[in-house]
Amino acid sequence: MAKKLTKTNAVRLIEKNKVVYELISYEIEDGQAVDGISVSEKIGYPSEHVYKTLVATAGANQYFVFVLPVTEELDLKKAAKVVGEKKVEMIPVKELLGLTGYIRGGCSPIGMKKLFPTYIDTSAEKLDYMIVSAGKIGLQVKLAPQDLYNLCRGKFADLVNS
Repeated sequence: MAKKLTKTNAVRLIEKNKVVYELISYEIEDGQAVDGISVSEKIGYPSEHVYKTLVATAGANQYFVFVLPVTEELDLKKAAKVVGEKKVEMIPVKELLGLTGYIRGGCSPIGMKKLFPTYIDTSAEKLDYMIVSAGKIGLQVKLAPQDLYNLCRGKFADLVNS
């Protein structure tokens, strides 16, 4: 009997906005890693279409969401410049759930507890689809980059080391 997929905040928000999407689930009880590159291999999609969600802070309750390819690293200097701050740093993992409603490995840019300023790497603009976490480990969502941009009220920006 197939397991019924529970709807996450991300999926509910996608459906509420009538966005065309596809849910992709993958095995998490196989003992393998759930980092972005491993997830890309598990779901059978090219890694350049799979994006991770990172949350950073500039201090004093200023939080920012960055969505970038799983194969890339966030350039904190570029990120700070994009958000108009002198410096940003990654939030501690222990703060992620309370702040966003999501856990590490299952953090979606869609449907967080609050709508934080969201920046999507410019590499997504040329794609016909992208894949991000659907809000829990073992579940991804495939959608058009422009739809993610609209759902998150995002901005496209150069975020990675060149």
